[in-house]
This record gives sequence, C-alpha cells and structure tokens, in this order.
Amino acid sequence: MTDPRTVVVRYVEAVRDGDAETVRASFAEDATWHYPGDLPISRVWRGHEAIIDDFLGGLGPLLVPGSMEIELLGTIAEGVRVVAEWTSRARTVHGTAYDNRCAGVFTVRDGRIASVVEYTDTRHVAATLFPDRAAPA
Repeated sequence: MTDPRTVVVRYVEAVRDGDAETVRASFAEDATWHYPGDLPISRVWRGHEAIIDDFLGGLGPLLVPGSMEIELLGTIAEGVRVVAEWTSRARTVHGTAYDNRCAGVFTVRDGRIASVVEYTDTRHVAATLFPDRAAPA
C-alpha cells in the first residue's frame, strides 16, 4: 500500500487500535515530526526511533492506560501530501480529561510517512498533560 491517503489512514487507525507493529512500520527511517509550542515535547523529532519511542511513546506515562481514544475525522490528499484531522481523548495521570482536536500535514514517500507537521491546541496540552507548566488563564 503506497497510496499516501491509505498510508496515513492506516497509521491513524493503528494508533487508535494500539497496533504498535503497524505504527512502527508506517514511518520512514529518516522521518520528522514537528510538534509546535514550547512544551517539553515541542520540537522537530528526527528519525523513526525518536518519533515512535521518545515522542509518541513518551506520552504514554502521562495517560491512564487504556483510556486513549482516537477518531479520524477526515483526510484531504493531494499528491504525496495528506492533511488528516482527528480527535484524541484520554484520562491523564493528573486526573484531568485530555480532549484535543488535531490536524497534521503528512508527507508520504515510498509508502511510508516521511514527515508530519502537527497543529493542535498546545495550551490544552499544557494544562492537561503538563499542568505544572501551564500558563495562567
């Protein structure tokens, strides 16, 4: 499966379903993921292992196990670029509800995700996942 839209949909569904093997296989070895803001997770993550193990995997300890729900709302594809919109919901270890709407611009190369630029409500991320860093309202 090398169709860019299919690659991105398969990836999001694998995250939703907890299919770690498919998540890992979805990324090119030299992939990048740009996460916005000034949070501990905000940066350009470089490389397959950093994205999967450090960025995506690093969020796990902040969430109540088994509470994550992902819903793909839609995709728009043009050539190798796919824009996906999804919601992420979970209970955090801080006792708050994480409920965020996200969009990502994915670039697919040779059937694997080569880059992602994510757009999300980083203030909500700060308040729910990093409450000690959240700015006052």
